[in-house]
Amino acid sequence: MIELENRQALGAEFQELAEFVLKAAKERGASAAEVGIDKGTGLSVEVRMGKVDKLQYHRDQGASLTVYFGHKKGFASSGDFSRKALEDTLDAACRIARYTAEDEFNGLADPELMAKNPLDLDLYHPWEINADRAIELALQAEGTARAYDARITNSDGASVDSYAGLGVYANSNGFNGLNSSTRHSLSCSIVAQENTAMQRDYWYTTSCVAEALDSAESVGQEAARRTVRRLGGKSIPTCEAPVLYAPELARGLIGHLVSALSGASQYRKASFLLDSVGKQIFPEFLQLRECPHIPRAPGSRAWDAEGVATQERDIILNGQVQGYFLGSYSARKLGLQTTGNAGGSSNLLLTHTDASFQDLLKQMGRGLLVTELIGSGINMITGDYSRGAAGFWVENGELQYPVEEITIASNLKDMYLGIQGVGTDIDQRGSIQTGSILVNRMTIAGQ
Repeated sequence: MIELENRQALGAEFQELAEFVLKAAKERGASAAEVGIDKGTGLSVEVRMGKVDKLQYHRDQGASLTVYFGHKKGFASSGDFSRKALEDTLDAACRIARYTAEDEFNGLADPELMAKNPLDLDLYHPWEINADRAIELALQAEGTARAYDARITNSDGASVDSYAGLGVYANSNGFNGLNSSTRHSLSCSIVAQENTAMQRDYWYTTSCVAEALDSAESVGQEAARRTVRRLGGKSIPTCEAPVLYAPELARGLIGHLVSALSGASQYRKASFLLDSVGKQIFPEFLQLRECPHIPRAPGSRAWDAEGVATQERDIILNGQVQGYFLGSYSARKLGLQTTGNAGGSSNLLLTHTDASFQDLLKQMGRGLLVTELIGSGINMITGDYSRGAAGFWVENGELQYPVEEITIASNLKDMYLGIQGVGTDIDQRGSIQTGSILVNRMTIAGQ
């Protein structure tokens, strides 16, 4: 069983250790301190061409200690939870703090912002699976994929992963929070060949609840279907045309937005969306909302990495920026208040336009469906966007043939304003949840 033994007892022990560290920090003269204690256990299995390639059990743990002497900050970590080891680690953090330069923006988040009555988000569901069963599932996925089509000649393998984690974060502002979560996944990657041309594609399923995973057979079948349909790919003449991003790639467009609106990018003046609150960057029909309290969702959390209570809020409303993603440090640098995003964003939900994937194809008419992106040619200061891509050419709203060896380019500002539709085919496997996104025009560089 991949489960943390005696979860409640272990959590109580970690919370007690955290209080011990905070008290010891105060005794050493620290004006403030924070501590994180985490432990996890898991199982990973990989098979390839019908044979077990990897079987691994995970057990990891660590404690991270941060102390403040005024505005001086010191950090140290340890994998040993004995009180002697934690005291030694704390001494190291104190020594480091005394030699670092003062930074007026250092410090804990404000006490009144701490999570007082955090919700139970139902994120802990250990999977009672042993190695034999995990291997069986991986072999089922790969076997289904390999039997799908005679042109499937090789495999990158299939994998099953299960992980359960328990963590405590506490600080000297009175916060001491315990959280636990699980994550499970099954994936398959397949290679197909036709004449001398070879193609590879994959599929996966993931959830904090094992029963919510797609079946091994369906994952293998989808991986095979996606691989085979790419055979016969060719380049196209350079042109300008609409581009439709498949849901699993569309989340990347929102990811770039998150980076541009992060506090660090803002105070470093390293964003193409500087000082953008109140400005129109999307069409009026689009909203982006942060929803950190969705039960069982991948990005759910009751508090951020500083113990600040998370809250639902609009990021984009009627196409206009409503706020940034701030922790306490970046907020102070900008003269603002933390948004509870220390450690990153929570669940981000982009509204759809009541259009199915097929509706968006018809709306596009003639253009490119992108199903793979290659490289990371994005300038976050200017917004210039250029990436290798593969997908399918579309005519009259229908897929015509696979396309490869092309580059798509534009500027993210133009792409955001040029969004014509968002599909109902929402991919819920990540913390950014969106359907397919149709962009009105991009440069497609091919032959």
